[in-house]
Amino acid sequence: MKIAVAGAGAFGTGLAISLAANGPATLWARDTNACLTMAETRENSKRLPGHPFPDYVTVTSDLDVLMAADTILLAIPAQKLGAWLAEHAIRLTDKRLVACCKGIDQSTLRGPVAQIDAHVPSAIGAMLTGPSFAADIAAHLPTALTLACKDPVEGEFLQACLSTPNLRLYLSHDVIGAELGGALKNVIAIACGVCMGAGFGESARAAVITRGFAEMRRIGAALGADPETLTGLSGFGDLALTCTSDASRNYRFGLSIGAAKNFDPTTTVEGAATAVSVSNLADKHDLDLPICRVVADLSSGKIDPEIALATLLSRPLRKE
Repeated sequence: MKIAVAGAGAFGTGLAISLAANGPATLWARDTNACLTMAETRENSKRLPGHPFPDYVTVTSDLDVLMAADTILLAIPAQKLGAWLAEHAIRLTDKRLVACCKGIDQSTLRGPVAQIDAHVPSAIGAMLTGPSFAADIAAHLPTALTLACKDPVEGEFLQACLSTPNLRLYLSHDVIGAELGGALKNVIAIACGVCMGAGFGESARAAVITRGFAEMRRIGAALGADPETLTGLSGFGDLALTCTSDASRNYRFGLSIGAAKNFDPTTTVEGAATAVSVSNLADKHDLDLPICRVVADLSSGKIDPEIALATLLSRPLRKE
């Protein structure tokens, strides 16, 4: 089976490096000049420095090389995934497409696998998600992820093909739960970053994680996710990692908001856009998601951290 990764950001690069432990892997990027540099230096010095490419990794900007793969891991930002799938839908027919991004599309309110199903209905869609950082995967450190696929036979096949000595994949058939866990944890991570950046302290962060997890379960129940999925790797596991580590882009984004500092605008922060999507989903399903709504307002600059905290603290007292 030929395997390729579409998207040479940090996570896509880390996955290609890890998958090369099993055999040849292709890493595709749209930017031809960036590909030439990576092919020459054998490293993605811009997105994942310090992790050289194994011999089995081929870097290319040639779409024909990407489309020669049977299985393509989609490490494309969630807000750009739908347009990319629509652009290449005909060439993606009948392929195995594994979404590796975490978010909810603002225009359609779909998760990544739902985007695959909508644009390439003949493809086998799956979701790879869970507590992981690109640098850890590239360094071949032990990492456990969830692989969610509605088709049990295809899911087992992908599990066997994509697992590596350092990457342990646990199979799930709950695609909705896996999509939501990966997307929502980024929103809560921004809120936790705001807490720490504004100096609210560890206790406030613990409260945000706890109540944020309650919001994740609430929206999961409304959209048909299995509650157990959100208590696993793709839910609580990813939430715990992302809300407590400076290696998380979403957490660092929240830190910058809380500390009133600038943040690198070229860094992809999936949680900022997803917070807006979640707020719209809350309206659609009449859900009480105060943390997600506050993050949406913070990310768009509508309120500052002090007002955000006051908003949350002024909520009526009730039973947990």
